[in-house]
Amino acid sequence: MTDRVEERDMVPAMSPVEMDGDEPSVEHTGGELRVPEGYSVLTGSVDGRRAVGIVVSKFNAEITNALLERALAELDEIGVPRDAVMIMPVPGAFELPLAAMALAKTRRYSAIVALGCVIRGETPHFDYIASEAASGLQLAAIETGVPVSFGLLTVENRKQAEERIDRAADAVRSALEMADVFSQLRAQAAGPLR
Repeated sequence: MTDRVEERDMVPAMSPVEMDGDEPSVEHTGGELRVPEGYSVLTGSVDGRRAVGIVVSKFNAEITNALLERALAELDEIGVPRDAVMIMPVPGAFELPLAAMALAKTRRYSAIVALGCVIRGETPHFDYIASEAASGLQLAAIETGVPVSFGLLTVENRKQAEERIDRAADAVRSALEMADVFSQLRAQAAGPLR
């Protein structure tokens, strides 16, 4: 038997479903990543031993306050002490990347969590802000080597935003997992060559 995956055996990453009966949407599939035996695997864990920076948009504050509360609750549940968390509020989603980059460059934080909410309006403003914020957050991570997680909601309406508040917890866990795997990678790279 071979580990090769044939195209016919592949499961699509997303499958279309109907939301509220009239609006097409996309639902993510479940499952767990399986790595074939015989390969080295480097995977991160989530624990409370890392300092975390949080950048949060003040725009759409009713939503971003809830995102921040959920992120802080997750950090508390994981065991990250309050004095190991820095919160940096910024005016809007467009400012998130600059703030994330500034926090990451201090080298005081193992990971940065970016939280915000952009709700589509009647103009193309949504597209510009969402796209630039996403690109900027990725650039902050790439340029500094500090994980920056994407907790920016980009939604059609307030109801969708309210339904996605738990994405803040996901962003926290992603940031900590990436910080841990990067730490392991650095330690492994500093060791003897095989």
